[in-house]
Amino acid sequence: MKHGEKNNSHRNRTGMLIAFEGIDGVGKTTQLRLLAEALTKMGHNVISTREPTNGPFGQKIRQVLVNRNEVSPEEELELFMADRREHVKKLISPSLSKGKIVITDRYYLSTAAYQGAAGRDEEDILKRNEAFAPIPDLVLLLVGEPSLGIHRIKSLRQEELNDFEQESNLNKVAAVFDRLKRTYIKRVDATGDIDEIHNAVMKHVKRLLI
Repeated sequence: MKHGEKNNSHRNRTGMLIAFEGIDGVGKTTQLRLLAEALTKMGHNVISTREPTNGPFGQKIRQVLVNRNEVSPEEELELFMADRREHVKKLISPSLSKGKIVITDRYYLSTAAYQGAAGRDEEDILKRNEAFAPIPDLVLLLVGEPSLGIHRIKSLRQEELNDFEQESNLNKVAAVFDRLKRTYIKRVDATGDIDEIHNAVMKHVKRLLI
């Protein structure tokens, strides 16, 4: 599949799929909430979701997030793929077919970036996902230094870093995100204040809605 090429999932849906991507701590969850509120006020039927999901595979992934040594690299990747297949089947595809706007906090670019940081071929992972998962109409890739994300996780969330959130790993993940090339990816500076970032997000979304 060539960059920007759409799989069959675009032909059978009337809704819209938007994904927020980026390293941990750059503000994806906050910006998703603000976008969902804005689109709802505009009269759109919005579904907010996230990955990993709360399903059985997603719960297993959360265990892996604490200790990546519990599973092999291939098993880890398969968990993310299985969670996404279930997510697509039960929520994303049915919502899109009903004309809803689905906004997800992480999608398959995250799998490519985090697995790519572990040494896997990120392009191969993208192609494996594009074979079954609806291709996003828009990916809002929030860009910020790993040190910023770590500060937000530890100081604002008051959380301990999991295995995926260590700075050395996030630097690798950020490098993979930086080299991912798809026509639907729009990079947004995540270092400003919340309103500035939201305004930048809305500019991209409004172009999509025209």
